[in-house]
Amino acid sequence: MTEEVLTFIENGVGRIRLNRPKAIHALTPGMCEAVNAALLAWRKDDAVAAVMIDHRPSPDGDPKLSRGFCAGGDIALIANSAKGDCVEAERFFHVEYRMNHLLFVYEKPIVAFIDGITMGGGVGISLPARYRVATERTMFAMPETGIGLFPDVGGGWFLPRLPGRTGAYLAATGGRIDGADAKAIGLATHYMPSEKLEDVKAKIMADPASLAAILDAGTETPPPSKLESQRADIDRLFASDRYEDILAALNADGSEWAQKQLSVLATKSPQTIKVALRQLVEGAAFTDFADNMRNEYRIACHVIRRPDFVEGVRAVIFEKDNAPKWEPATPEAVTDALVDSLFAPLPPEKEWTPLPELSA
Repeated sequence: MTEEVLTFIENGVGRIRLNRPKAIHALTPGMCEAVNAALLAWRKDDAVAAVMIDHRPSPDGDPKLSRGFCAGGDIALIANSAKGDCVEAERFFHVEYRMNHLLFVYEKPIVAFIDGITMGGGVGISLPARYRVATERTMFAMPETGIGLFPDVGGGWFLPRLPGRTGAYLAATGGRIDGADAKAIGLATHYMPSEKLEDVKAKIMADPASLAAILDAGTETPPPSKLESQRADIDRLFASDRYEDILAALNADGSEWAQKQLSVLATKSPQTIKVALRQLVEGAAFTDFADNMRNEYRIACHVIRRPDFVEGVRAVIFEKDNAPKWEPATPEAVTDALVDSLFAPLPPEKEWTPLPELSA
């Protein structure tokens, strides 16, 4: 079997290449464990000056197999586990969140090339990197409200720190944005045409100590951001942290854009949107990324036991009828008590912890 993630050292650069093309490089627990093992090994290795994360192009040149950086996590595995004892799902979240945290606190510079589809778990393996390079092919989204999950893998930390209310908007709607948008709101640190990536990677490999300067030299001005042109509407209509208030604002506005957002939101899990809005409020208050990941692990362990997750995956991923029956079905029926229960602490022995090597 081909390795689903390739980790090796090349000319002083630690390479992490996602290599699961038929699944758009969606992450498995084993892939996360391999990334953690490589990063821990390279931390104290003087031969490694920097780390590069990308995806391996299709070996036979099939563009369909090269269309994404990382489409997320292995949702099928998580959903199948959630139908049973949830043990495998919890193990996946635990190791994946440890990877997110390790990337965030890593001492050496990391650059992630988010070329193509970057969603869910793909966001989690790239946003913690010091440098994130977007291209004209980048398609970024946190689409979890559509499957009854929530914008995890660090979303609670990153989304509320975006300009204005763009984080709340992206979390609630699952909106897809492009590379120009990602650069405009700071999700990407650099933007360049995809045709330049191999040349830039080669220059980094030739002189890893000059990583930042090489990225700056290769960057180009992106096209105008469509998201930026909508910022006034986003900041005004998604101003509240209360879902009912957002819906009321959109209904009162009545514009074509507002009506479109109402149509999008109507397809999402009301429970998940309320969870996401609170998650972002709590995430904004954290000063330690580990506290955010502990919070998200609690939510994950509770949410996968609720009906919306299994139902959302059934409707969107397995059967693809796109007609999920959410429970509760309306925002009003999602009580504060229900939301509180999804943020409740776990038994001490079940709580998430960072990798023990980080405290050694």
